[in-house]
Amino acid sequence: MMSSMSLSRMLRASSVCRTMSTATKLTTVEVNDKTGIATLTLNRPPINALNVELLHDLYQSIKEIENNKSRGLILTSSNDKVFSAGLDINEMYRPDKDRARLLWTKLQDVWLALYGCALPTAAAINGHAPAGGCLLATSCEYRVILPQCRIGLNEIQLGLVPPIFCMFNFLNVLPRRLAERALVQGRIFTTEQALQIGLVDDVASSKEEALEKCSQFIGTFAQTNPLARSLTKLKFRGADLQRFENERSKELESFLAFVDHPQMQEDLGIYLEGLKKRNRN
Repeated sequence: MMSSMSLSRMLRASSVCRTMSTATKLTTVEVNDKTGIATLTLNRPPINALNVELLHDLYQSIKEIENNKSRGLILTSSNDKVFSAGLDINEMYRPDKDRARLLWTKLQDVWLALYGCALPTAAAINGHAPAGGCLLATSCEYRVILPQCRIGLNEIQLGLVPPIFCMFNFLNVLPRRLAERALVQGRIFTTEQALQIGLVDDVASSKEEALEKCSQFIGTFAQTNPLARSLTKLKFRGADLQRFENERSKELESFLAFVDHPQMQEDLGIYLEGLKKRNRN
């Protein structure tokens, strides 16, 4: 039985949170009316693989949160095992060329929106975050991860040259020498290793604690002028954003050439077949 005190706490909590009307099935947005902080949740089972539709919804949700003048954005996952497993490999295996182009363009849009977001941003990493999952997390200003998770940009292990925005993200949170080594090795870090090198800022014992730590981080800007804060953030990140825009088309063509390469398609086919066998067993 639930105690009257527990029920009271739940009712108080529900009274200060609202779901934005444009929330989608693949992402949900809840705004705490007391703090003004929006929680953006990835919700594409089973592993939040980034396909065209999820990337579209994610971009729209980020912009929606910005336009509604929330005080901050927390990114998290509805999955208790995986934050995001990165790009959906099914989107890259024998792809329709127009859809492959759209996939990468949507990923670029999401990076621009999150890395350049005017609001304070934080990631409550409540599961594994390889590849694109790590990209999303490191696009945020602050990261809290749970125990026994793994995180890193391992694109090079698939034979993919890490996109330029991967480099920007790592250089923004790691010393240059460490960032370079992590990318060229395709390193995946444990929770403890990620905290030690500064890839994440803190560790929480539960998703609830991670969300609370993220809220506390955003709360440190309560007395800061929002416009001055966002313009200062842009000064730090503006050069990255501009360089990306200059190389955006080139990066897109590189990705399309990568997914169209016969050896890459063969490798992806073997990988997907292996997944099917493991799932059958």
